Amino acid sequence: MYMENNKYIDKVIGSLVRGTNIDYDKEEIQFPFPSQHPNSCRFSSLSLLRPTYRSPFPKYCKNTFGLTDDEIKYVWDQYGKILINKIEKGR
Repeated sequence: MYMENNKYIDKVIGSLVRGTNIDYDKEEIQFPFPSQHPNSCRFSSLSLLRPTYRSPFPKYCKNTFGLTDDEIKYVWDQYGKILINKIEKGR
């Protein structure tokens, strides 16, 4: 389900990744968008972060990037995969 404006979507994902601070020493992630948790979460809590229509992530993506619901789902999946990969590699 790749979007028509995939170059823009890739830029959105890149922006989110660049804006995310991963503190490997504290094992915390600090997000560039509001979250249901404090602005950061522990690595062990990452699996708890699931965007729902009540969570701030979809609203942030709609307001900031003008994404559709399908695009938001795709961006979240790709963003999550990148974060998990970075954490598993350790940097």
